[in-house]
Amino acid sequence: MAHRSKRMKKIDEMVDIMKSYRLEEAVDILKKCPPVKFDQSVNAALKIGIDPKKSDQQVRGTVSLPHGTGQKIVLVVIAKGEKAKEALEAGADLVGADELLEKIKGGWTDFSALIATPDMMRELGKLGKVLGPRGLMPTPKAGTVTTDVAKAVKEVKAGKIEFKVDKTGNVNNAVGKMSFSATQLVDNLKSLLQAISRTRPASAKGNFLRSLYVSTTMGPGLKIDLQSLDLA
Repeated sequence: MAHRSKRMKKIDEMVDIMKSYRLEEAVDILKKCPPVKFDQSVNAALKIGIDPKKSDQQVRGTVSLPHGTGQKIVLVVIAKGEKAKEALEAGADLVGADELLEKIKGGWTDFSALIATPDMMRELGKLGKVLGPRGLMPTPKAGTVTTDVAKAVKEVKAGKIEFKVDKTGNVNNAVGKMSFSATQLVDNLKSLLQAISRTRPASAKGNFLRSLYVSTTMGPGLKIDLQSLDLA
């Protein structure tokens, strides 16, 4: 039998794995769990009622979390000339064109998000094998392929995130840090769920939001009572 630490034993006493919690109650429990030596991320894992194999049931979009993610955002912009200048003035961490494309081609992906102007996508599109698996390829739908680079940079820096259903019909996103207040975490979680609900495909059948678990990096996953959610 695997040894369980004192911390995990304490968590076991606090959590009922058979119970579905109200969102506010679950966040409160996570906040009370014994801490670790770093600021843990708070994550949402949502199962939705779609068939991910069907092209008309893809769920993807963006949402600006009201309190941001708490993560350090390293933002790269692929642009030239005046657009490159606008990106730098808006707060992008690194801006360039051909030299950055070559760096990415060599496998460099030490950044959190990537924005590009439409004229750069012909070359950037060739790097799909590097950027795609890491979820870093810019897209017009996510607002990361745009001529308004200043607006895009400010939105990403302020906490705009992208959500996307995976091959198993799940959406997984970080929604904040344990250093956030309980109210901030609940606000962010509700904003994400509302945004996902708005993307429901017309062909989706039955309940759209099927199950939701909220967890921390080194903590328990708590099942949320979806019937208790007020997403109005």
